[in-house]
Amino acid sequence: MNYKWNWGILFEVSPEGKGTYLEMLLSGLMWTLTTAFFAWMIALLLGVTIGVLRTLPSRTGRLVGNAYVEIFRNIPLLVQLFLWYFVVPELVPERFGDWLKQLPNAAFYNGVLGVGLFMSARVAEQVRTGIESLPVGQRMASTALGMTTAQTYRYVLMPMVFRIIFPPLTSELLNTIKNTSVALTIGLMELTARARSMQEFSFQVFEAFTVATLLYLFTNMIVTILMRRLEKSIAVPGYLGTSANVVVH
Repeated sequence: MNYKWNWGILFEVSPEGKGTYLEMLLSGLMWTLTTAFFAWMIALLLGVTIGVLRTLPSRTGRLVGNAYVEIFRNIPLLVQLFLWYFVVPELVPERFGDWLKQLPNAAFYNGVLGVGLFMSARVAEQVRTGIESLPVGQRMASTALGMTTAQTYRYVLMPMVFRIIFPPLTSELLNTIKNTSVALTIGLMELTARARSMQEFSFQVFEAFTVATLLYLFTNMIVTILMRRLEKSIAVPGYLGTSANVVVH
């Protein structure tokens, strides 16, 4: 194989006419981070809600929560993105469907929604595991003090749960960033899609994906460092020594 390396290609003007190939990759990174941020907000809010629902005394609540997790966790992310992007606009009323199809940056919104819902099922499982790992006495003591179920979760259980599940939540955040790459299949020009475009335009496949790999690695390392520092700042001394063992398989 006589492959000719050319790192200078990164500083040549891209066919898009909007800067160099390196700037094109950095633009893809910004779309990756933006998509991951909003998807993580959905995952965290819905995941916590569903996770709590699965541990409530209400049998109906547990059934709804379990059904949600099984549906969104067991359908591949790629399939879910295709459903949101191609199928849903055909199932809703025609006028609303036409609006969805003509929506600017539709791939971005569908990517955020698809990745967010997929990851929310995993976060819900983390939250459920964290709640069930707490000593039963905490819930019983709250009841003895006259707290309602909502007060028990808000003031007693959830503050400890978030500390317990923080390490696996960090892993889920990293997974969210990486899962945004699947959105290239619906037209989102995130980092992986930009690397493929650079490869197709310049035929410098190794340079394109080497830089993309380094950008993913650098981004995830920064996130990991920040999350570890945050974990240490909120840890309860002497209580969470085994918190990292709470992992969903």
